[in-house]
Amino acid sequence: MNSQRRGIHVDQSELLCKKGCGFYGNTAWQGLCSKCWREENQREKQKQIQDDWALAEKLQREEEEAYASRHQKVQSQSTITPFSKFEERKTKEKSSKVHTVTKFFTPSSKTPPKKDPVPYDAQSSPSPSSSAGRHSSVDSDHATREFIDFLKPLKSGREIFKQCRAFTESMVYKRDMGADELSECVQDFYQNQSERLQAQFKGSSDQVESVMDEVEKYMMTRLYKEVFCPETTDDEKKDLAIQKRIRALHWVTIEMLCVPVDEEIPEVSDSVVKAITDVIEMDSKRVPKDKLACITRCSKHIFNAIKVSKKEAASADDFLPTLIYIVLKANPPRLQSNIQYITRFCNPSRLMTGEDGYYFTNLCCAVAFIEKLDGQSLNLSSEEFDLYMSGQASPHWPQAPGPSSCSPGGTALNQVHKRLDLLTGLGERQERVMEKARQLESDLIDWTDEVEQKVQSVLESFPPEKENTADAVPAGGTTSAASSAIDADNVESELLPPPLQPQVFAG
Repeated sequence: MNSQRRGIHVDQSELLCKKGCGFYGNTAWQGLCSKCWREENQREKQKQIQDDWALAEKLQREEEEAYASRHQKVQSQSTITPFSKFEERKTKEKSSKVHTVTKFFTPSSKTPPKKDPVPYDAQSSPSPSSSAGRHSSVDSDHATREFIDFLKPLKSGREIFKQCRAFTESMVYKRDMGADELSECVQDFYQNQSERLQAQFKGSSDQVESVMDEVEKYMMTRLYKEVFCPETTDDEKKDLAIQKRIRALHWVTIEMLCVPVDEEIPEVSDSVVKAITDVIEMDSKRVPKDKLACITRCSKHIFNAIKVSKKEAASADDFLPTLIYIVLKANPPRLQSNIQYITRFCNPSRLMTGEDGYYFTNLCCAVAFIEKLDGQSLNLSSEEFDLYMSGQASPHWPQAPGPSSCSPGGTALNQVHKRLDLLTGLGERQERVMEKARQLESDLIDWTDEVEQKVQSVLESFPPEKENTADAVPAGGTTSAASSAIDADNVESELLPPPLQPQVFAG
């Protein structure tokens, strides 16, 4: 069984951070947790800054040497240049040099020049004709009211609201930044806000998490349109690729994945439908926490389906193949965009620990497995896998049972093959019966034609008597015409064969 599941089985240690910190890792962070990823990213950025400074100093020295050489050349060639013009030229060259160095250090995505201060609501408010925009504005206003109501009892609630509102307004001017830079800005704000709350509540982690949940809800509801699937990323391209991939894998059966779920049981079937509904519903949520809640509900329905089917508690080895099966059946919309959105803008503590982090990490593993799915993962030969992917064959078509089938799926497939063979035999027998029936019909038509010809020839051999002879016959006698008719009937009865008896044609 282990060899059969070698393509699906994932050791639980593989879900943890590669640095060994004990938190859950993420494929988007090269297997690192949020904390280790940020530290690694900061080290790389610091090294890049040092390299940039060294390069800038080198360019500055070259500029100064070029300026000195040009100054000496001009001074030797034109001695009649007025001193004022020489000073003007010197100032212009210096400003050019300073501008070059300043431009080198200027980030690629600059904050646009400040005009009149525009509030965030006015900046992001939609046109009156846009129903989706009006819906977004209503959601933002509703989130703002809920956030204010939540902060009212807190002593520093006004200060927290000011900080969050100022940050969301500043993010409007950063919409041209890359997704990683936007994520870093949000994650930095989360970290700073969490540290301030920990100092205020003196280590009450539950209260800090409660406030941070509301902070995330308020901020990401207002920033959703700006940061979900931004144009600076290839998230949309990845969405289309995974959707196409899942559609191409429509032939994958529950037996190939060795999923321990019996959908014939009503309770199991109901749990499977609920799991599919939850993973699809993830796309309709705006807040990363709410999207994670959909994944968690989906996973719990999966565990319930396995428990009812096996009549025992589900294991992690059972959960991942079933989750893959659910994703293949659901084909959730914008799957990669939702995963990237959660990774970039969710409160990092929720992804690093807890059941939400565990289920989300498994979903990322399931998507990665689907992207790399091959014949070996499904216990198929490469030829069979290619035929199924191209549509030239299907596992639902009759085929000889082979050693690749796994129990209990192999037994079920064998029974299906036997029944299909039986149906094929019955069809052939029916065709033979129909052929004999058509032959009998043809024989009957030929016999009828033959009898009609003989009767016609007999009638022609006995022409009817003249009409005047009929008047001469006495009343009690029999006319010759009647006698002729009787004789003709007797002849016909002699020519007719005995009636056919029904025959049974063996198949």
